[in-house]
Amino acid sequence: MAGLIPTTNAFPGLLGGGGLAPYPSAFSTLLGSAPAASQVQPSKWYHVTRRFSRLLENLQITVAQAEDGNTKQAGIRACLNRNYWGSSSETANSLLIGSWGKLTRVRPSRDVDILFLLPPQIYHQYQGRTGNRQSQLLQEVRGVLAQTYGQTTMRGDGQVVVIPFNTIPIEIAPGFRCQDGSIIICDSNNGGRYMTSTAEAEAAELTAADAAFNGNARVLVRMLKQWQRERNVPLKSFQFERLAIEFLRGWSHSTKGLFWYDWMVRDFFAYLIGRASGSVIMPGTGEIVALGNEWLSRTETAYNYAFRACIHEESNYDILAGESWQKIFGTAVPRQVE
Repeated sequence: MAGLIPTTNAFPGLLGGGGLAPYPSAFSTLLGSAPAASQVQPSKWYHVTRRFSRLLENLQITVAQAEDGNTKQAGIRACLNRNYWGSSSETANSLLIGSWGKLTRVRPSRDVDILFLLPPQIYHQYQGRTGNRQSQLLQEVRGVLAQTYGQTTMRGDGQVVVIPFNTIPIEIAPGFRCQDGSIIICDSNNGGRYMTSTAEAEAAELTAADAAFNGNARVLVRMLKQWQRERNVPLKSFQFERLAIEFLRGWSHSTKGLFWYDWMVRDFFAYLIGRASGSVIMPGTGEIVALGNEWLSRTETAYNYAFRACIHEESNYDILAGESWQKIFGTAVPRQVE
């Protein structure tokens, strides 16, 4: 499939003006028979708004799932506050991070991430120890939680404590607020160290982008996470967030609504193809994170299907468009909206 991808240089209208690139002739045998002209709706792109509206509805977590996750994370935050701060608050000294903090959850949510801020004296206490201080601190937090939640474990990357509830795991990253306002968190790998968290800066930049681009930043991230999950794409959620923001900053239709989402998805995949072996810069720290290119073939395939789907959407070929979108998003996107 990779050989079928037209480059953006060959088709300059793809990203800048949003016009459809010339349809690759190699696709002609894949289209099948188009519906008769009498079946075409009088307005072009008749099904786009309803199709993507239903996709986004299907990606929303249910009320029961939201209540379950909120009850569990609130109980854990209260547990840690009682032990370390003498308070029963379900919100103080902590923040939700990840998809629950950034409001980019996709059904079913994989986990809830909490960053819990420990008192400064705990930091100084552990600085007086020898060995892997971060591992020791994580073990202490695990022990505190185990008194209430018996199956507490540590995740393999040595940065969080996990409570593996059957319905939704909760992951807790212990950290400290520094005098300059930054947050450091534990990393017990390679003898242990503290690393600066980018969680607050990531959330702030995503919120700003969402406001600037008519809510499209979070919407695009949710759709990309569904693609990631459905097609096993080896990119992380935070990388999608960075890429989505960068893409929207340069996309000429970035403030438009649902009617443009077919082009938004298509043009993002074209943009992503051009970012192979590139990198993103993390807000707050300036850290450069490599993107690699292991995901490139999956992106090329997704672009091909999105390109086809956009052709079908313009002609109001409802089922043909839906079948192409399902090759990207699975059954979360409807095959037919009529």
